[in-house]
Order: sequence, then structure tokens, then C-alpha cells
Amino acid sequence: MTQHLFLTEEHEMLRDQVRRFIAENVKPVADQWEKEGFVPREILRKMGELGLFGIRYPKEYGGSEMDTRATAVLAEELGRSTYAGFAITALVHTDMASVHLFNAGSNAQRAAFMPDVIAGHKIVAVAVSEPDVGSDVKGIRTMGRRDGNDFVLNGSKMFITNGVHADLYCVAVKTDSQGPASQSITMFLVEKGTPGFSVSRALDKTGWRSSDTAVLSFQDCRVPADNILGEEGRGFYAVMKNFQNERIVLGAMAMGEAQAALDLTLEYVKTRQAFGAPLWSKQAIRQRLSMLSARVTAARQFVYATAARDAADEDVVKEVSMIKALCGELVNEVMYDCVQFHGGAGYLYESTIERMARDARVQSIGGGATEVMLEEVAKRI
Repeated sequence: MTQHLFLTEEHEMLRDQVRRFIAENVKPVADQWEKEGFVPREILRKMGELGLFGIRYPKEYGGSEMDTRATAVLAEELGRSTYAGFAITALVHTDMASVHLFNAGSNAQRAAFMPDVIAGHKIVAVAVSEPDVGSDVKGIRTMGRRDGNDFVLNGSKMFITNGVHADLYCVAVKTDSQGPASQSITMFLVEKGTPGFSVSRALDKTGWRSSDTAVLSFQDCRVPADNILGEEGRGFYAVMKNFQNERIVLGAMAMGEAQAALDLTLEYVKTRQAFGAPLWSKQAIRQRLSMLSARVTAARQFVYATAARDAADEDVVKEVSMIKALCGELVNEVMYDCVQFHGGAGYLYESTIERMARDARVQSIGGGATEVMLEEVAKRI
């Protein structure tokens, strides 16, 4: 039986399934993925076989037809794995990239790709950010010029998660150099191997080491007009729409990371001896961990309450912006103190908490920087 106000027994069964998968297939071997710089595709295929990539999608494509709350459960448990690079690899595929194909794709596009996407046979990336463009989507410069029944793409994308090893890319391109920015962006589906499209280089990052991240290059890349996702000139709105789901996912993932760090640190301070007693005997440490635990619990409830409202088709733009800002900052605060309470051991590369702290740093940047999120909140309060 579920003990959570916003979740059903089905959601908790999903949680148990994800937790078992991580215990059996991720934790024993993920240190190697950190060294190699990517998650092996056989692991992603196994996730697809278990139905973890089709949670929100229709049964006709192999999905389970669950809701936003299920997405939050998946994201939280992946965050709890302590390997955020693995977590983001899966979550970009499920909730940040393939959603563009499903939401805006034609019936033919869905039929051609969604079964393989859900099965984990084709991994998807979304390419919006550029070397000089992050949260300001309207500022993208990659251009698409119409040429008969094709578009010719030129430009570069940066910080693209799954960028090295993806099979399909949902790419935001400016197709009107004269019109308003919000009506000049078009989303295209580009397959790996398309002439003129290449991975310029893999990026070497502080954290998320097991997530492959790339710079992409488009040099006279010819893409059929039939590869447009949705309507020409409506790509900006597609990106904005999915930001809501994306930020719930990132908030849930961050709280999974934070809870795992607290659990790890609690175990450590109860066994680590200092001055003749466990660290847990020190009031300052007990109270700090207690307050952090209270704040993580509250933020987690906020994530699930918002996910439930999103599942009911309510407007939650303000709330998801709050979640992204709150959870992205909170997880870093948690990690800072957890490293502190581990002492010197928390500063070693071989330490789990050290890796988690590096991984968490990007949570206040990626998917919408804290400052940008707070401006979104400010517009609505």
C-alpha cells in the first residue's frame, strides 16, 4: 500500500521496479560507466524491455499510459541511484527529447520511430542549446534554409546530453531570419548519419561523467521537410511547453539525489567516531541533518503535488519554475553539508558523496538556471 498522499499503489509498484533494476543492473557496474563516459546501450535496451521508457506513452507504441506522477517517481528513483549521469541519460530520452517526437510528430513519424524509442532500440537527444545560447531559446542561430522539398541546416549545438551516442535528434532551428523570434523556430527530426550532420566533439564535464554530452555540427545538412516536428515556425512553443515537464523531472531527480546523500551521510555520522563518540552525538550535526531532511521532505511533497496538478491538466508554470529553482539550490546545499560531515573522506574521488556533489552542481544551471526560473516566478506572483 502506498504511504504517499499523491500516489497510488501502481506508482509505488513502479518505484519498487525501478529500485530493483538499479540495485541489480546499475550500482554494481556504474563506476565503469563513469570512466568510459557513457551508459552502455544494452542497459538502456533493458530499461526499454521493462517498460521504463514508455511510462507516459500509449499502449499502441508499447507504452503504459501512466501520468506525470509516474514520471516523477521514475526521476526520483533514478536520482537516488547516486549516479546522476546515468539518471540524466535515461530522463533526457524519456522526458526531454522523445516527447517532442510524440507531442508534435505526425502519425507517420510516430509509427516509424516511437516503438523503437520506447523499446530502447533508438535513443533520442534534444538539441536546443548553442555555444552562445542557453536558457534564452529565442536567441538560437542555427539556420534552416528552404530548398525545394528540403531544408538545409547550418550551425552548431552545444551541451547536448546523449549527443554522442543518440540515434535521433530533435533539433531546434531558425527557419525565418526576418520574423519574430518566437515564430521563427522550427523543430526537426534528424537521424544520425544524415550527410552534413556530425558530432564535433564529446565534452569533458565536472560531473554527470557517465552521461555523453556533445557539440553537434550542421554543415549544409539537408533534411526533408517531412522531418519537421509539428508546424513550421512553432518550435519555440514546443520547447516552452515541454519545459514544464522537464522541470518537474529535474526537481524529482534532485530530491532523489538529496535524499540518497542524506541517507548516506546519516549512516556515516552514526558510525564515524570523533572525540570518543559518534559524530551523530554532536548536536550541531544532528540538527543540521534534521533541518535538511525536513526541507527535502517538503520539497519532495511540492514536486508530487505539482505533478498531480499537471496530470490533471492544470496550469503549473509558476510552480514548476519554483520547483526548478528550489530543488536545484537545495540539492547543492545538501551536498555541501554532506561532504563537510564526511570530512576528508568526502573529498576523495573514491567517495560516493564526492561524486554526488559534483553531479549535483549542474542542477541549478541545466534545464533553466535558478536566476531565470526566479524571473519566471516573479512574473506570476
